[in-house]
Amino acid sequence: MFGVIKNIIKGNKSGMNQESQEDREQRKHVAAGVVLLEAAHVDEDCSEEELEHIVATLKDKFDLSDDCVNDLLDLAHTDRKESVDLWQFTNHINKHFTPDEKMAVMEDVWRIILLDGKLDMHEDHYAHKLANLFHLSHSQLIAAKLKAREQVAKLG
Repeated sequence: MFGVIKNIIKGNKSGMNQESQEDREQRKHVAAGVVLLEAAHVDEDCSEEELEHIVATLKDKFDLSDDCVNDLLDLAHTDRKESVDLWQFTNHINKHFTPDEKMAVMEDVWRIILLDGKLDMHEDHYAHKLANLFHLSHSQLIAAKLKAREQVAKLG
């Protein structure tokens, strides 16, 4: 599975126009995984709780197996480290996610940021930057934050 996902996210140069629906779905998963991982790492303190939340989110949102999520996270970690910016991932999300799906990702990002009970300035900046890259309004950003805050309060 890891090889398939890696080929998909890197772009099968010989057959980009022949990408299957499954390939497109897997690319969506990797793009979302990178965005969520960046939320966990942006404050330089990625906790086990944040990683567990990312795994649970990916499994729940995309109905993925444990093995697939682990492979996806391995690839997302690698892509995150090798990338100079988020544009390739947010661009993919903008092209292939519905507005509601983008809001759901924004809520997921806020949940990860708020899990530790403190909002670091780098985390806040990341959320605002991501909202801009997703073409979300400030009111959508705040709505996602408030919804995530409610959900985190129920967890703890």
